[in-house]
Amino acid sequence: MGRGKIVIRRIDNSTSRQVTFSKRRKGLIKKAKELAILCDAEVGLVIFSSTGKLYEFASTSYVPSKLTFAVFTCQFWQREAAILRQQLQNLQENHRQLMGEQLHGLSVEDLQNLENQLEMSLRGVRMKKERILTDEIQELSQRGNIIHQENVELYKKVNLMRKENMELYKKVYGTRNVNTSDGNALTSYCFDSGEGSHVPVHLQLSQPEPQNYDTPNRSKD
Repeated sequence: MGRGKIVIRRIDNSTSRQVTFSKRRKGLIKKAKELAILCDAEVGLVIFSSTGKLYEFASTSYVPSKLTFAVFTCQFWQREAAILRQQLQNLQENHRQLMGEQLHGLSVEDLQNLENQLEMSLRGVRMKKERILTDEIQELSQRGNIIHQENVELYKKVNLMRKENMELYKKVYGTRNVNTSDGNALTSYCFDSGEGSHVPVHLQLSQPEPQNYDTPNRSKD
């Protein structure tokens, strides 16, 4: 009866894990030797245990130099990975504390330092917010000035049109009807303008005065 299929996953029991590592390490080195002999290949093998212990194999004298370089490179990156893992763990712990979590192990001094960090962060956020609001206010102020200048220019144009309309009216009807009091003979304009105020414009369409053409009454026969 054949053996059952082995599930490839981490062995939880430390003793069984160490026994399996020792057996498979020896088998892997044996396979590396066979590969070097059968295929006339240069084989180099580097194995690190879970405790960081190094095992290596080199099929020829040329391989160890490369193997040594690979070992030092692996050790370097192992140290770098360990440092990064520790930094990540510290950042995660600090983040949880800033969120008010996992504070049970902190002393009064630690809590005071954490409070100071939060206050400094809050001041920085408020300063950033104030800068953004100030920039928005300045932008709106500039837009307001532009709109005001456009309004002033429009006021000047309307006044010019008013003058031209008056001159045209004088030419058409003469000067006697320019200042009529019925309010229908001439287009009336009402402006309230100033350098610091809005320029409301009220326009009323002009209607020419009706002309009376009375036909003389014929005498009865």
